Order: sequence, then structure tokens, then C-alpha cells
Amino acid sequence: MNLESYSFYNKLDSNTLEFLKKHLTPIKVPKNNILFFQGDVCDNILFLTSGKVRLYIQSADADEITLYQLKEGEQCIINTASSISQTEAIGSAVTVTDIEGYLLDTSSVKALASMSDVYQSFLFSIYTLRISALAKLVNDIKFKKLDERILDWLKSQKSKTIETTHETIANELGSTRVVVSRVLKELENTQKVTLTRGCITLY
Repeated sequence: MNLESYSFYNKLDSNTLEFLKKHLTPIKVPKNNILFFQGDVCDNILFLTSGKVRLYIQSADADEITLYQLKEGEQCIINTASSISQTEAIGSAVTVTDIEGYLLDTSSVKALASMSDVYQSFLFSIYTLRISALAKLVNDIKFKKLDERILDWLKSQKSKTIETTHETIANELGSTRVVVSRVLKELENTQKVTLTRGCITLY
């Protein structure tokens, strides 16, 4: 069991820990696989122990915007809200890398929350963090120009040279490939980036 990256795990009492171990189901999913679609009702919650998952929403004309990426030790609020309330998920989830983790069914999640104040506090904390992140996303879309947002996204990758596509950036930032390509060309003309096939290099 590799749930030590979850802040609540080592604080659980022995009975709650035993309950959790009994009801978890281990999973492995390769990269580029959909875990659930926007509109699905989730029956399980994912506890991610390795890899990354991208959460995004999609419009009627198939445009996408990334809401956030889930990493090990984090719990997805879209997955959690859908599972606990048995309502449709407001976004989709796709594996960015190969992932490993555990699934916990809805009734067991509810039981865990009622058994453990520690886990309840963890649930409240993830809602606070994600709401803050989503508020920042809305603020950026409304008030920041696309060239600023593209540069911010490139800098967040923590490398001077980023292997990516214009379509990936468009999906991350809620734009279109054509518009992103135009803005990237403008950034290259002003010597802020260098463009090569499949790569973007920051000056």
C-alpha cells in the first residue's frame, strides 16, 4: 500500500485504517486513457499514488479547457463531488502518464468520512485548494491577454525547452490551435520564444 503521500493516511486510527485497506481496489491505467467523461456519474473515487491525470471541460463544439492536473497525494473534487452526490461530473478525466492508485467505492467513501474527522478535514482542504485554483483560472481568462497566459504556461513547465504542440497549449488555455499558433509566431517575432517542430524554447 502506497498512500503515504496522502496527508490524512498516517493520521488514521487503526480501525479506520483497516476499513480503508479492506475496501480499496488497486488499479493501473496506461497514459491517454479516459477515466470518466463529462456527464458520467462516478461510482468510485481515485486515490492517485503515481502519475498524472488531466481534468478538463469540453464545449458543444468540442473545444477544451484544462481545469487542473491531479498528482499523487491529491483527490479530484470533480470525481469526489460526482461520486458522493451521485450527480453528473462537470468535466472529464484523462491519464497524462501511466498511473497507479486505488479506487474506493462511493458508500465506502461516505463511511470513511463519517468515521474519520481527519479524512473530513482533508476533503474540505481539497475543495478550498481547487476552488482557489479555478478562481485563478477564471481571472486569467477574463483579464489576461493570451500571450501572457501562454508565456505563464510555458514558464510553469520548469524547462527552457518544452516538448508540446500548439493544440495541447490551446486545450490547456481554452483557446484554439489557430489562435495559439498566431500568438506563438508573434512571440517568436518579438524574440520571446523559438519555435521548432514539437518544441518551444524560451529565451
